[in-house]
Amino acid sequence: MTAVATTTMNTVKATSRPHNPILRIVKLHTVNPSVFFGIPWIILVCAWAVTMAIAAILTRAGVDPTGMHEGMRNSWAVLAPQWYLVVVGVQAVSFTFPFALGFGATRRDFWFGTSAMFVLVSCEMAIAIATLVQIEIATGGWGVNAAVFDALWYGRQGWLADFYATFCLQLLVLFIGAAATTVYMRWRARGMLLLGLGSVVLALLLFATITFTESWGSVIAWLAGLGMTGAFTLVLAVAAVCCAAGYLVIRRATTR
Repeated sequence: MTAVATTTMNTVKATSRPHNPILRIVKLHTVNPSVFFGIPWIILVCAWAVTMAIAAILTRAGVDPTGMHEGMRNSWAVLAPQWYLVVVGVQAVSFTFPFALGFGATRRDFWFGTSAMFVLVSCEMAIAIATLVQIEIATGGWGVNAAVFDALWYGRQGWLADFYATFCLQLLVLFIGAAATTVYMRWRARGMLLLGLGSVVLALLLFATITFTESWGSVIAWLAGLGMTGAFTLVLAVAAVCCAAGYLVIRRATTR
């Protein structure tokens, strides 16, 4: 009897224990799916609706459709969700981190699971936006020469390039928010103040160095030489730095 009871208890524990703690963190982030998958699209749909209304008004007023389309390509409507996703990165750490630790997750598993969630969200947004760019081009700007997705650097080098650009940019904004929050979790207001001042000082030093060495022409030429893929690879590298920095800081972060 004792042997049977012990075997039964071990079986129950084995089935109840999570096989993948990183996947458990991903599931924890999807408890409220609207944060990652709902609100960003509500923002983007609103930006699309406003742009469509403007395009319809301008078309009705007899504005040259070609000129209108080119002018709308300077619109930042396609990037409307990015500002919100910085906040999502903040919330992913500030709200979920204490809860995850309370359920026995390690800091390592939490950060890896959160990073996996960021990759998942970035892929979802990148696939959708790259596809919407092609639909917008194929329909002639939704029939009214509007440019919501086929704007800025989008729509020039094909689906894959648009996917890569969106994926890199999404990861950057998410990890900026998350990494900054780990600083707050570790050092509170003093850490955030030092982070802000340090960022400003570093930016000013970089600006002064380029200005005094008269290197702006070389810097602009170097950036132009990177092309779209190279530029967003640089964005991805910055996102990776933020990810690594956030991991190092959160290892000693507290929930109080």
